[in-house]
Amino acid sequence: MRASRLLSILITLQAKGRVTARQLADECQVSVRTIYRDMDALSSAGIPVYSERGVEGGYLLVDGHRTQLNGLSGDEAEALFMLGLAGQAADLGLGSAVSDAQLKLLAALPAAQRSGAERMSNRFHLDAPAWFSEADQPPYLAALADAVRNQHKIRVRYRSWKAENVRVIAPLGLVQKSGQWYLAGQVEEDVRTYRVARMLELEVLSEHFTRPPDFNLPVYWQQSLQRMEDDLYNQTALVKISPQGRRWLKAFLSPYQLQRCIDIGEPDCQGWQQMQIPVGSVFHSASELLRLGAELEVLAPEALRTQMQQMTMALAKLYSCPGT
Repeated sequence: MRASRLLSILITLQAKGRVTARQLADECQVSVRTIYRDMDALSSAGIPVYSERGVEGGYLLVDGHRTQLNGLSGDEAEALFMLGLAGQAADLGLGSAVSDAQLKLLAALPAAQRSGAERMSNRFHLDAPAWFSEADQPPYLAALADAVRNQHKIRVRYRSWKAENVRVIAPLGLVQKSGQWYLAGQVEEDVRTYRVARMLELEVLSEHFTRPPDFNLPVYWQQSLQRMEDDLYNQTALVKISPQGRRWLKAFLSPYQLQRCIDIGEPDCQGWQQMQIPVGSVFHSASELLRLGAELEVLAPEALRTQMQQMTMALAKLYSCPGT
């Protein structure tokens, strides 16, 4: 295990340059003291590693030092061909680069590992868009990806839910979710999320920007999703639901709602149970809960119950008349 950790530390130093002992300890899931001992071991083995003190200090390799690390295991080699991001790379203008990189990697592998790696690309495939929906094909995506990589500001004409406006944005990162592309972009001191398909015009500017040193795209995205869901489901409905309705909940409610449903009391003699469910606006919630039909009754709030009554009465009136 220690040999594997030392190799991991060496790879990290080559890839990132300066790395602190705390960062290495977190990545390797060991104590900082263990990292100190590991660095002494690397130095004793002839690896030219040294440390710099201070706020921006850390461990580094001597400039220009590279170690040939060809010892991929069979599982590691196969895992590289399970990334399945060829389609997304093509959208970003990197399709040929990914294909060339895979060919070079395949050629460098020993024959015993090469066949297993080739099998992975034929046995596992990533299809990102949700069922019955199409992936975004934004016309400016490749140019936007280039601006993200080279840290160029962009000027966009953007259509939000409320209006169109022109903004200058520092593009920090791109995320694809359910086939839709989103940009995490900084405007002044704020980082905001923009759907790329709503960019009506885009110009890559010559002006560079400096990335915030503490910005982490995966962390930002998860926090952004959490805030959006908290805003979307900012109320609670008290309902009474049948056993059949409970079985349908997974199909009709979002994972966010399902995780926060709370049973109230005990089921009655027919198995109906009171439950609290996170909900959003009255109209949206009524439309959502009506999908459970007569297997769910809204008890509160009164505004949601009234909306359910109005919508069901309108449906009953519509279907009580002969079709035309």
